[in-house]
Formats: sequence, structure tokens, C-alpha cells
Amino acid sequence: MDLLTTNCCFRTKSCNLQLQTASNFLGRNRHIFASSRSSSKFSTKLCSGYRGKIKAMASQNQTKKSKKPRKMQKKDKDLLPKDQKPNEDEGQDRPSSSRVDVEDGNMMFSNETLEVQTSLSVPSRSAVLQACTVTSGLIGALGVLTRQVSHIASREGWPIVDCSADITLSFELWHLELIAGSVILVSLCRYLLLKIWPDFAESSEAANQQVLTSLEPVDYLVVAFLPGISEELLFHGALLPLFGMNMTSIFAVAALFGILHLGSGRKYSFAIWATFVGVVYGYATTLSSSIIVAMASHALNNLIGGIIWRYSSNSSKQIG
Repeated sequence: MDLLTTNCCFRTKSCNLQLQTASNFLGRNRHIFASSRSSSKFSTKLCSGYRGKIKAMASQNQTKKSKKPRKMQKKDKDLLPKDQKPNEDEGQDRPSSSRVDVEDGNMMFSNETLEVQTSLSVPSRSAVLQACTVTSGLIGALGVLTRQVSHIASREGWPIVDCSADITLSFELWHLELIAGSVILVSLCRYLLLKIWPDFAESSEAANQQVLTSLEPVDYLVVAFLPGISEELLFHGALLPLFGMNMTSIFAVAALFGILHLGSGRKYSFAIWATFVGVVYGYATTLSSSIIVAMASHALNNLIGGIIWRYSSNSSKQIG
């Protein structure tokens, strides 16, 4: 407030000074004009004989002078609109261009929102559960069929390994330690990779959004245990014994397992992760000679990963 009042005072003082100088200037000019008028009267008295000629010459000069300003004014009037028309047009075009920019911005925003909506579009709960049930059923049936065919072929004397003999469905107490170790190892590795590998975090987020967004918490048991049981039954209960119970076969089956996890927003980083998980489960299967260890480890890791994703997504929504 103090600065504002001082500025007003300075403005009023400057206005008063300007008025005083203007009045003084006008006063001086009055004396000059008066003296000039008196001198002109004296000169006209002396030159009364030549008054007619002087008036004629003066009228001609005045007409010439008056014509010149009129012509200049016409020229200026003709030139000014031409110079000013582009500026006026530009001034009129600016709001229209800004409107176009705004409209284009709205169009870009609408296109971006459509892309985001399409990228984040998720299937319904029933569709996810149905797809999980059907796919898991087919994979599990293929695993059971492979084990039965290999068992019958080995009994008939064919040179085929009996999968059910090498990898059984037995369970012992020390298998719990192996299950706990594999679950802890996979969970810690997943947590670290989500922090240090953005590509893997993006792929994992895309996969989780596609499958888990529309599900209820109880549904996590279905999407965690059905794939874990069926996939392990096929890959490590049927294919691994056929390829051989060694590290080469473990890596080969794990690579196949990882490649099949590509697509639906999951990139090569997710395939590498699935290959690593396949190696862990395959090694646990060879150590225990039981498919139950791999099934339990796979299902528990799926469940833990889904619960962590749901908790983190809900917390981020609350913060946002």
C-alpha cells in the first residue's frame, strides 16, 4: 500500500509540473503573437498601395498550401489502411488460429485418451476365469496324455522314457524346505527386477492389468493354482523327463516355457524372466523327483505376485 500511494503522489506532482510549464509556454506565446500582430498591422499600413497584390498572392499561396495537405492526407489515408489491413487481419486471425490450436490440442488429447483406454482395456471377470479354466484344462490334459502315452510305450518295449516313473506325484516333508526356498528365491528376484529393470516392470504390469484387474480377491486362487498345476504337469512332469533329467534339458524346457510367455503386452524381458523361473522349477523337480514341488512353488509364487500387485495398485490409487 505504501508503494502504491507514493507512485500516485509522484504522478500527481509530475502532472502539476507539466501543467505549469504548458501555461508558462502559452503565456509567452501570447506576447509573441501580440507583437507579431502589431508589426503586421504596421507593415500593412505602410504598404497599403500594394494591399490588393499582397492579398492575391497570399490567397494563391494559401490555396496551393491547402491543396498539398489535402493530397498528402488522401495519400496517407490510402496508404494507412493498406498497411494496417494485414495487422488487423492478423489480429482477427490470431484468435481463430488459437482456436484451431486449441481444437487440435483437444483432438490430440482425445486421441491419446482413446489410445490409453484401448491399451488399458481389460476383459471381464467371467472372461478371464473362463479363459484361465479352459487353457489350464487343455495344458493339463496334454501333460496327463503325454505321461500316459510314455508309460504305455515304455511298457510295450518302445525306446521311450516313462515320464511317470522318473517324475512321480509323491511328497515328503523335506520337500517343504525346497518349496520354501524356491518361493523365496523367485519372489526376491522378482522384487529386485521390478526395481532395476524398467522394461520388465512394464511387461509385468501389462500382464497383471490384463489378467488381475477385473478379478475379485478370491479369484486369485483360481488364476494362481490352475496355471501353476497344469503348466508344471506339462513342462516338468512330461517334457523334462522325455528330454532327459540333466541341466541341458532343464534349460531347453525353460527356454520353451519362456518363449510361450511372449505376447499380450509381455516383451522379451518377461520371456527371460519366465525362462529363469523355469530353470528354478526344473532344478527343484530334478532334486525331488516329484512334480508336486514345482506345482506348489509355481502356484504360491503366482499368488504372492498377484497379492503384491493388488496391494501396490490400490495404494497408488489412494495416493493419486
